[in-house]
Amino acid sequence: AEAGRRIADARDLGPRRALTGEPLAPQLSATAAGQRAGLIGDGHIKVIRDFLAYLPPEVDAVTRQAAEADLAGKAAGYRPEQLAKYAQRLMDWLHPDGDFSDAERARKRGITLGAQECDGMSRLSGLITPELRAAIEAMLAKLAAPGACNPEDETPVVDATPDADAVRRDARSAAQRNHDAFLAGLRGLLASGELGQHNGLPVSIVVTTTLQDLEAAAGKALTAGGTLVPMSDVIRWAGHAHHYLAIFDQARPLALYHTKRLASPAQRIMLY
Repeated sequence: AEAGRRIADARDLGPRRALTGEPLAPQLSATAAGQRAGLIGDGHIKVIRDFLAYLPPEVDAVTRQAAEADLAGKAAGYRPEQLAKYAQRLMDWLHPDGDFSDAERARKRGITLGAQECDGMSRLSGLITPELRAAIEAMLAKLAAPGACNPEDETPVVDATPDADAVRRDARSAAQRNHDAFLAGLRGLLASGELGQHNGLPVSIVVTTTLQDLEAAAGKALTAGGTLVPMSDVIRWAGHAHHYLAIFDQARPLALYHTKRLASPAQRIMLY
């Protein structure tokens, strides 16, 4: 890989000669000049080379040279990751339609919720569409702002704008704020009742536990989706929201009310 990079550097950044012998400028002349001046490193060069390789053939030579010179100039003041973002904006302008259709993006979309690990945590991964990304950005701008939705606060700020004290107290990382923003957003959606019904019940977190664990405030409960939840979370949920709990005392389940033709709410809970 290193040998290949050096060969590519020599081809794109080194001096050239015409067939008749006269000297020619390097193929990436502005980038080569920045490298000689010590202003451009290997990371910048990779960004510029990848950008030019992705440009479609219909982009003319003059535009290519102007784009390369623009990127080389920006590289002197940008870190490689910053230059990559700028290059993406430039690519969007020069090649707005990209190489992927809406159908291709729709085919690739998906989100996977991984299995629970030993500590109860789960990994979330996937590939999202531009539309979903835009919606997430709008939500995070509000709910993931410093000081917002902080579980360490006695009364977390959700609807209002966090004041200076709330921002100062917030020691969470950006990733932790994003997590708490998703949780707050989903809590609000569940509480709104706008999701309608599922299996005859309002869309809710349905939890099954034992009377002993509930009284002892210990152990774990099981959700309808198969997630193990600490009992402290279950008790906290029950304290401020309307949740349905399927509670067992030893082997005795909640009554099923067989006399009714249509399943009662208690019977539907037992079907989870």
